[in-house]
Amino acid sequence: MLSRHTPMALGGAALLLAAVTACAPVEENTSTAATSPSAAADPCAPSSLATRTPGKLTVGTDNPAYEPWFSDNKPGNGKGYESAVAYQVAERLGYQKNDVVWTSVTFNNAIAPGPKTYDIDINQFSITEERRAAVDFSSPYYLVRQTVITTGKSKIAGAKTLADLKTAKLGAQVGTTSYQAITDLIKPSADPSVFNNNDDAKKALENGSVDGIVVDLPTAFYMTAAELDDGVIVGQLPQVGVPEQFGIVLDKGSPLTGCVSRAVDQLRQDGTLAVLEKTWLADTAGAPELQ
Repeated sequence: MLSRHTPMALGGAALLLAAVTACAPVEENTSTAATSPSAAADPCAPSSLATRTPGKLTVGTDNPAYEPWFSDNKPGNGKGYESAVAYQVAERLGYQKNDVVWTSVTFNNAIAPGPKTYDIDINQFSITEERRAAVDFSSPYYLVRQTVITTGKSKIAGAKTLADLKTAKLGAQVGTTSYQAITDLIKPSADPSVFNNNDDAKKALENGSVDGIVVDLPTAFYMTAAELDDGVIVGQLPQVGVPEQFGIVLDKGSPLTGCVSRAVDQLRQDGTLAVLEKTWLADTAGAPELQ
């Protein structure tokens, strides 16, 4: 079984980006600090951000919210990599934990054009130019590898190369880069199956409707260890061009995009993202490269 880790306390190390306010009256003839740029309100503080609800940060994700990105299908508990990242971003922006409000948004609706029901959405969204036409992305918070998984009884359990997968019936969640990896990299002779979510894909694998499914690497480790009987990681797909990256999704032209990207950049630079990866995501050993 995939071992779970104990979340680390990271709040103490966070940079709190709060508004600078005066604590006492300033005598008229002694200081000009009140009007200096350094005393101006931080544009990324909660008092300055134009969120859906003033003083609150509404965060969207899908339902169910899958391991290891979330834990127990409870995004608000702070457990799982993406839940932890969301709370760290909120903290960098100056929000307390009880100021973060979670809302359920399906994967496709989150990246569709039009008004949004969230301020930010975190749900394993790969940053692509096609999606940028409809939504904004933050700086990347995770580098992604797509992975083929199956069960021990499947005909592709021992596959070593992409050529070994050409006659396989494969599937993935609709609208994802996992599905695109099948059509663009593996290019099987049979049309791939499309599923509304990974639970449906997993059921199809279990009942033999497909020979294998494609998911991101951390999900592959969790599914094969904790959710599938005799689950097998066939291998990671080749990385082509710029590495695939997950980003936080925002409304197109959102005034929050720059501030959220700044927060993610801080998390990367101070090592917080690396700590969260070690805490919540499996080691990549045991996932061979498919050639």
